[in-house]
Amino acid sequence: MTSVDTVEHPGASDPDYAKNLQRATLASSVGSALEYFDFALYGLSTALIFNLLFFPQGDPAMATVAAFATFGVGFVARPFGGLVFGRLGDKLGRKWVLVITILLMGGASTLIGVLPTYSQIGLWAPVLLVILRLLQGFGAGAEQAGSTVLMAEYAPVKRRGFFAALPFIGIQAGTLLAGVVFSLISLLPKDQLMSWGWRVPFLLSFVLILIALFIRAKLRETPTFVELEKHDQVQDKPVKEIFTKGLPGVIVGIGLRMAENGGSYMFQTLSLAFFVSVVGKNADKGLLAWGVSLGSLIGIFSVPLAGAISDRVGRRTVYRVGAVFMLLYSFPAWWMLSLGNTWLAVIVIAVGIGIAVNTMLGPQCAMMPEMFGNRHRYLGVAMAREISAVLAGGLAGVLGSYIVAVSKGDWLLLAIYMATLALITTCSTFLVPETLRRDLLRTDDAVKVSRSETGDGVEATTQTITKVDA
Repeated sequence: MTSVDTVEHPGASDPDYAKNLQRATLASSVGSALEYFDFALYGLSTALIFNLLFFPQGDPAMATVAAFATFGVGFVARPFGGLVFGRLGDKLGRKWVLVITILLMGGASTLIGVLPTYSQIGLWAPVLLVILRLLQGFGAGAEQAGSTVLMAEYAPVKRRGFFAALPFIGIQAGTLLAGVVFSLISLLPKDQLMSWGWRVPFLLSFVLILIALFIRAKLRETPTFVELEKHDQVQDKPVKEIFTKGLPGVIVGIGLRMAENGGSYMFQTLSLAFFVSVVGKNADKGLLAWGVSLGSLIGIFSVPLAGAISDRVGRRTVYRVGAVFMLLYSFPAWWMLSLGNTWLAVIVIAVGIGIAVNTMLGPQCAMMPEMFGNRHRYLGVAMAREISAVLAGGLAGVLGSYIVAVSKGDWLLLAIYMATLALITTCSTFLVPETLRRDLLRTDDAVKVSRSETGDGVEATTQTITKVDA
């Protein structure tokens, strides 16, 4: 079965289309900025502050592992949030679900800024931190999937890769803002940083919530979901469908995300903890955080560029280049981090985030929504993104910090770990068909399982997609 896009966009004839495309881009970008501001900030704080303030200090190394465990808890909650809100997004529409998730995610992040510490309330401090981290992850579980689907469904077909990547500038902006803010507060005297300075960035989340709510309240529903409603094709049981017909796409999507998501959090958080273990307490933590900031600054340009290139040469090609680059970069990167040179570490982290990770993120923005049919697209993207977030990003912090603790900072083990994630993603690019310019009104998935007519059982088949210039 073949199909082509024969129309530029379902909403192209609407005189308000350009205005709504701009509004959708802004709404998605602000939400992405808030999510990644919170997560990057939490990651930076995990390695350098939370391990000291929220956990007993009998064994500092194990306190760091425990702190990263709370970081991982947020990832555990994300698939459940994606399941709940992804289902609602496919039944009720994309717009209002994104309003709910921004409130839940941003509200939890703001409350972290007012939590009492271990010295004030004992074991209740880590308990409350875990609860808020769970709520933060639950809301984030559908936020990024919703932003991805929203922009892919709004974007013009021939430039879908570029437009779908634009909101992910919000990811870079949020991560950049977190890195800059953290670097600035690190300039405070240690007693002020540990007493009140670390709280300020979390409290700033409230400002981003207000901005996001104002924009999203005026957003119109996506043209593709409007078409579903018009033809009475809204799926009543998207959960059942995604774990049957849509399961192959979810599995491949998880594989595609292992290097991008896992590599991102290894460079953003684990690299800092590893560097501190190498250099010791005298490590310049504020300066080191500039590596994350610089990588995010590069990403503001590299993400939309990678998305635009994928509009010309295909999603898989660009994605595969990013995965292979990370595979080759893993060993020299962690070896250079082990040398203990702060400026070299800043460059290593910046290249890892800005080039390796974001070369995959650029085409992913359009590729993920193109992989799933219209009736369960939101849920499919959410499940692929958030299950992989547990297996890649969440596990990277816990397992990585444990490796650092028990191996006394053996860089080779961390390099092997990152290379394994990159290898999984590289292999996954061979399991998905090219999705460039796929019609998003289609209800079937790009990756699917059909029953063999030869009696050999069930075999995986990929759908041929014919590409034409609109």
